[in-house]
Amino acid sequence: MTKVYLNRKISRRIENGHPWIFVNEVASVDGQVEGGGTVEVYTHDKKFVGRGYINPKSQILVRLLTRDKRESIDPAFFHRRLQDAWEYRKKIGYIENCRLVFGEADYLPALIIDKFNDYLVIQTLSLGIERWKPAIVAALEQLFSPRGVYERNDVPVRELEGMVQQKGFLSAPFDPRITIRENGLVFGVDLENGQKTGYFLDQRDNRRALRHIVKEAEVLGAFCYTGSFELHAAHYGARSVLGLDISGDAIAQARLNAELNGLQDKCRFETINAFDALKTWSKEGLTYDVVMLDPPAFTKNRETIQKAIAGYKEINLRGMKMIRKGGFLVTSSCTNLVSPELFLETIQLAARDAHRKLRQVVFRAQASDHPIIQGLENTNYLKFLIAEVS
Repeated sequence: MTKVYLNRKISRRIENGHPWIFVNEVASVDGQVEGGGTVEVYTHDKKFVGRGYINPKSQILVRLLTRDKRESIDPAFFHRRLQDAWEYRKKIGYIENCRLVFGEADYLPALIIDKFNDYLVIQTLSLGIERWKPAIVAALEQLFSPRGVYERNDVPVRELEGMVQQKGFLSAPFDPRITIRENGLVFGVDLENGQKTGYFLDQRDNRRALRHIVKEAEVLGAFCYTGSFELHAAHYGARSVLGLDISGDAIAQARLNAELNGLQDKCRFETINAFDALKTWSKEGLTYDVVMLDPPAFTKNRETIQKAIAGYKEINLRGMKMIRKGGFLVTSSCTNLVSPELFLETIQLAARDAHRKLRQVVFRAQASDHPIIQGLENTNYLKFLIAEVS
C-alpha cells in the first residue's frame, strides 16, 4: 500500500485526531498515487498514524478513515460505520427524520446522508468517498431497505476535488417530492431541487424553542426558505406571521406548507429581498413582537470573513430596531468560519449600535444528530440565539 510520510513537525491538529492532512504537511509519498485510493500515513520516523484516501488534486491530500492498524478499508468497514451512525441516532431519539451521517463527526469524512422517513439523500463530497459510493449504497440497502436513495452532489465543493456536480437516483426512480413530520407539523420536501438535501434538519430542535415566546405575537421571519420557523411560530400560538424570502419557489412551497397544516390564515409569505426589506422597513418604523433571522451562509472562505461579519451585524441591527420593547430576536448563523464567540460579539455590537439591550434566553448549536467533535471546527457550525430585546 502507498505510504504517506508527514513532516518532522506535525500540527497539534493531527496529533489530536483531526482527519485532514494538507499537502504542505506531507514530507514524501512512497508508492503510486491513485486519486481516491487508500494510503497509509506515517510520521517522519515511520510511526503509524492511520489509513485514509488520497487525492493529489485536492489541498486536503489525505482524509483519514481509521487510526486502527488492524482495520482494513473495505465494504465491511463502511457497513460498520453506517451501522454505528444509526445506533447513535437511535440512542438519542433521532429516528424518523435525521442526519444519518455527518461526515467527520461520524468518522466518515466528506460523506453526508440525510434520512427522510424511508428515503435517503446522499452527498459524497470528496474523490475518496465517491469511489466507495456503490459500497455505501449497498450497505444502506442492507441496513434500511429504503423506498429510495437520491444523490445530491450538485455542490461546488466537488469541483475542488476534481469531480463534476451531479444529482439523480441511486435506486429505482421515485417521486422526489415527499412530506415529512416535525414537531407535530407537516412539511413538503423536494429532495431533487430543494436547498442542500431538501430540508434543514439541523434546526429541528431550535424551531421547537419558539413555543413559549411567540404566543399571541406578531412575528416577522426573514430568509424564511420554505417556512419551517414561521409555521412553528403559528403552530405555537402566534397571532400573525409574515415570512420573507427572495426565492419564488421557496415561497410557493412555504404557502403549500401553510395549507398542509391549516395555518394559511395566520401565515403570509412574500417573495422579496429580505436584506432590502429589513433596511427599508426598519427606517419606516415597522415593528413586531418577534423578529426571526435565518440567513444562508455569508462566506465559505477566510478572505471574506470580515464582509460576512458586517452582513450579520447589519441584518441583526435592522432586526432589533423592528422589535417592540420586551419582544424577542431569534437569529442564526450557519457560517462555519464564524465562531460562536464571534457571532455573539457581533450580535452585541449590533445591539449597541441599535441602542437596544439584550437578555439571552437560548444559545445553542445544531441538533444532536449533527454531533460536534471537539477539535473539528467544521462540526460546530450552527449558532442559534433567542434574546429578549429592551
